[in-house]
Amino acid sequence: MKIKEVIVVEGRDDTAKIRQAVDADTIETNGSAINEAILNQIQHAKDKRGVIIFTDPDYPGERIRHIVDQAVPGCKHAFLTRDEARARNPHNNSLGIEHASISTIKQALQDVYELKVSETTEITKEELIDYGLIGGSKASSRRDRLGEILQIGHTNGKQLLKRLTMFQITHSQFVQTIKQVLQEESNDE
Repeated sequence: MKIKEVIVVEGRDDTAKIRQAVDADTIETNGSAINEAILNQIQHAKDKRGVIIFTDPDYPGERIRHIVDQAVPGCKHAFLTRDEARARNPHNNSLGIEHASISTIKQALQDVYELKVSETTEITKEELIDYGLIGGSKASSRRDRLGEILQIGHTNGKQLLKRLTMFQITHSQFVQTIKQVLQEESNDE
């Protein structure tokens, strides 16, 4: 599978793993050491071919995604869940694209999102609280599962509403998905 866009990743290991899965060019941010020169290179790539931001599903990866998205608006986004990016070695507890399977990487790159920022959303913070997505003992696991199903990535309580809005998740999509999450939760009990 050939990817037209340039894929922004964190480092060499990510590039190596992506090249095992697809035929693509990458720009490496060198982790959190992202600088103006790299951002200019990403802007140039976006103008010429388009860009897909594909970072690890952890705090540093989300921080890099945010920095690039703010500096170079209009990029596409690919996500892995924490489970998909977890090392399979029981002695290694790290997360990263380099630990994901080839098929998972291919799927994530087929399911890219284009962010469309909208000022209004039908989903309210009160609903997030009512559905137990903010505050409460199961909030984090519910947000993780919601993000997995909707393919919007891992979020904390503060980020969730913004991410739902950015990806233009409709109220009906949200309600249907959170009901699925709650049903799965009750089936597991």
